[in-house]
Amino acid sequence: MKGFINYRKVLIVGLGMIGGSYAEKLSALGFEVGALARRQEPLDFALQRGMIAHGQTEVTRDYVSQFDLVVSALYPKAFVEWIRRYQDFLKQGAVITDVSGVKRAVVPVVQGMLRDDLEFVPAHPMAGSERSGVEHADSRVFSGANFIITPTERNTPEGIELVRTLGCILGFRHIAVLSPEEHDEMIGFLSQLTHCIAVALMDCKESEHLAEYTGDSFRDLTRIARINENMWTELFLENRDELLTQMNLFLEKFAQLRDALAAGDADTMKEMMRLSTYRRSFFDKK
Repeated sequence: MKGFINYRKVLIVGLGMIGGSYAEKLSALGFEVGALARRQEPLDFALQRGMIAHGQTEVTRDYVSQFDLVVSALYPKAFVEWIRRYQDFLKQGAVITDVSGVKRAVVPVVQGMLRDDLEFVPAHPMAGSERSGVEHADSRVFSGANFIITPTERNTPEGIELVRTLGCILGFRHIAVLSPEEHDEMIGFLSQLTHCIAVALMDCKESEHLAEYTGDSFRDLTRIARINENMWTELFLENRDELLTQMNLFLEKFAQLRDALAAGDADTMKEMMRLSTYRRSFFDKK
C-alpha cells in the first residue's frame, strides 16, 4: 500500500458534527475533501466555510470513484447499507474507515461483504459533542482526545498504519488498538452507560425550575443528557448484551451505596468514596 501522502482525496459520507470536524481539519491540512449528505443544506454550510471542496446529495459512480480514502460518519446500520449498495462505485485500492461507536455489529458484516481490492479499517474517535449537525463541527475536539482502531485478521499492516496516521494528523493524543469485542466492552462502560445514567437522572424529575438553583456538579454530570435519541438508541441496541452487563454492574454498586446509607454504615460509604477518588485520578488530563 502507498503511504498516506498518496491518499489526498478524502470522501466524508455523512456530514454531521464528527464528519464535519474531520472535513474541517483535513481541508485545513491541504487534503481535497468531498462529502455526501442527504440534504443540500449541510453541504452549502460546509462549502461556505471551506470545510469541503465539493459535495453532492446523490451517490454516483463518477463522484465516489474519485476518492482514495472514504470516511463513513453514518449511523452503524446506514453504514452497512451504504457499503452494500455503493461499494462497487469505489476505486480499486480505496481504503474505508468509520467513526461508529459500536464494532461487533458492523465490522464482520462490512469486511465480509467487501470487495477483495478494498480495505475497511474500523476506527472510533473518542471525541465529540452533545450537539449534532455540521454547524457544530469543530476539529479542536480532537486535540488531546483518544482514537481507537479495531482491526481484524482481514486488515493489512499498511491499512492499519494508514488509519493510525489519520488519527495522528487529526490531532488525537493517544491512539490505541483493540479488538472489536474489547472495544464494545469498553465503550459499553465508558460511554454508553454514562449516557444511560445521565438520561435516567434527567428523567427523574421535572427540572425546569431546578435550573435556578443548580451548581456545576449537576451540569457536569448531565451535559450528555442532551442526546441524539435516534443515534444513541441504535448504538444501545447494537451493543445491548454488553450494555446490560454494565448497567447491572452499576445497579449493584448503586444498591450497595443506598444500603449503606439506609443502614447508617459510614465505613462502607467512606470506603466506596475513597475507591472512587483513587480510580477517578487516572482520568485527570495531564
